Amino acid sequence: MADLGIGIMGCGNISAAYMRLAPQFSGMEIRACADLNIEAAEARAGEFGIRAETPEGLVRAGDIDIVVNLTVPVAHFDVSKMILEAGKHVYSEKPFVLSVEDGERLAELAQVRGLRIGSAPDTFLGGAHQQARQLIDSGAIGAVTSGTCHVMSHGMEDWHPNPDFFFQKGGGPVLDVGPYYVTNLVQLIGPVKRVAAMSSTPSAERTITSQPRNGEKITVETPTTIHALLEFHSGATITMGTSWDVWRHGHAPMELYGETGSLYLPDPNFFSGDVELMQGGDGAAERPHWDHPLGVPNEKHGTVMLANYRAAGLSDMAHAISQNRPHRCSLELALHVVEIMTAILESGETGSFVSLKTKCERPAALGVDEAGALLA
Repeated sequence: MADLGIGIMGCGNISAAYMRLAPQFSGMEIRACADLNIEAAEARAGEFGIRAETPEGLVRAGDIDIVVNLTVPVAHFDVSKMILEAGKHVYSEKPFVLSVEDGERLAELAQVRGLRIGSAPDTFLGGAHQQARQLIDSGAIGAVTSGTCHVMSHGMEDWHPNPDFFFQKGGGPVLDVGPYYVTNLVQLIGPVKRVAAMSSTPSAERTITSQPRNGEKITVETPTTIHALLEFHSGATITMGTSWDVWRHGHAPMELYGETGSLYLPDPNFFSGDVELMQGGDGAAERPHWDHPLGVPNEKHGTVMLANYRAAGLSDMAHAISQNRPHRCSLELALHVVEIMTAILESGETGSFVSLKTKCERPAALGVDEAGALLA
């Protein structure tokens, strides 16, 4: 298949990861980038040997088939709409949009124009999470009945150079880090039926301790601690704790409990890690071995080698367009995840259960052969 041309819209922190990692995949080629700040676009373009464009120039470019929307969350809808109106497919960073209504408007526009929408996160395509999928689908723990997941830290102001947007509308731990966890739960268990939550904002102001803005203050405009309960259509119930007000904790990232056993999963913010299987009430945990191409460590983080395959979802979308099949990081999945997260925030405000109106099929599993076909 001929490579599809990829354009990057938004040249902030995350753009470098896409540009660095995309060449390990087949079916696509990053050709240009754009930003409202043309100097930022030119700097990033020079770093990776591609061309810089204005946002308008990028969506009009004849050699660009898919535009990756890496703008800040509050701009996702407007930018994705502009891309679709220009006749390009869209692949958005998470969260896809900030409301179901905006997502439905984009879905309608894409359908009318015969275009596709995809969205991060794609970490659920990683080897560890696809191994968990294979174990669940094979009945290793029976039907999943309940579980827990926790995403907790002390926030982004300790490391991100410009952490303001994390604490504004569209930020917070549910909308920023929650997509990794919620998306993985949906691909493992299926769609969510209703949610309930409690939320709080312990600190109305945060102090930046990263460089270059060390000492500056940020006003917090969104809850930073949210505890939620998710009821799935399958009958499973999952408790989810999310917080940026925790210095340390001892919770596992994700645990799923089934009729005949349990699974411990690694952090779904990453592609790899150990999956532990416990069957029955006795015996030690097993760590089943599975050679999956997207679980192989390929990048050094500090002193540790980790698997980082960001852009796997983008590559799968490019292949799916060429092969006329559904892509895994789909609009339907992303929209359902958005509704789950916004319903959690709504429940945190109202104190009531919130039933969901969207529903999606689990994305197709990404087996060893299918994952290998994505790699260059």
